[in-house]
Amino acid sequence: MSTHDHTQDRSVDQEQALHGLDTPTGTTDSEQMIVDHMGLVGHIVRETMSRVPSHVNRDDLHSAGLTALVKAAHAFEADRGVPFTRYAASRVRGAILDELRQIDWASRSVRRRGRDLDQARTRLAATLGRVPDNAEVAASLGLTLAEVESNDGDVARANVLSLQGGSETPYEEMLVSTSPSPEAAVEHQERLDYLAEAIEELPERLQVVVREYFLAERPMAEIAETLGVTESRVSQIRAEALVLLRDALNSALDPELVTPHPRPDGCAAQRRAAYFQAVAARHAATRQPARVTARLSGTA
Repeated sequence: MSTHDHTQDRSVDQEQALHGLDTPTGTTDSEQMIVDHMGLVGHIVRETMSRVPSHVNRDDLHSAGLTALVKAAHAFEADRGVPFTRYAASRVRGAILDELRQIDWASRSVRRRGRDLDQARTRLAATLGRVPDNAEVAASLGLTLAEVESNDGDVARANVLSLQGGSETPYEEMLVSTSPSPEAAVEHQERLDYLAEAIEELPERLQVVVREYFLAERPMAEIAETLGVTESRVSQIRAEALVLLRDALNSALDPELVTPHPRPDGCAAQRRAAYFQAVAARHAATRQPARVTARLSGTA
């Protein structure tokens, strides 16, 4: 398929997605999420373009990313506890990566041979104490000089996809930025919001210790005197509060990281679960007024 045909097909896919043809159950909320996160697509495309050869078409990547954003908005399920920004960023990156793979014409054999050559050069450099020439590399692998040079040329011409730098390095870790990405900033703010709400839902004594020790920066001895307990007890309360706060945030944002309770059917486990639910309910309640205000102002 030619590049022109590929671009046309991508444009058709994008237009269908934008009009909800791929997901006829599109809602006003999903449309608003798309509008709110178009900047995220642009950011990921910009970062990607800084890592690929100049002949890669920016519009193709943007089109693929936008299509992925639309599909992500329609498929998003808020009750899964994953912020939409994180979910959408993952889908957009994946779509852009797929787009790059489609326009990268190098065969797997060329890529595999290229890795073999790189490994041979590394081994020889360690042995010789200098950069080996192509003839030495060819001899070490049982290849001809022409085969080595030909493969190097093929890889150089087709080096569209250097984003992952190897199967063990996540794509997103290769994107260099001097400032937090949009999704990172949103995730950070969401964690701060959850933390504030989790503190508000702590039992009174735990809440006092957290506020006085971490926010007011009072000495532990003063807090102990205020509560009428020993410093050792304040330290225990602080540790208990930190575990609850950590697990509350994980319960909302990273459920797989929540530490299982040793006695899941016990009263302590039930109280902990009730605390998690209270934090989630407070978070939902604080978001509702903002959503209503946005709708009344015509921005949602």
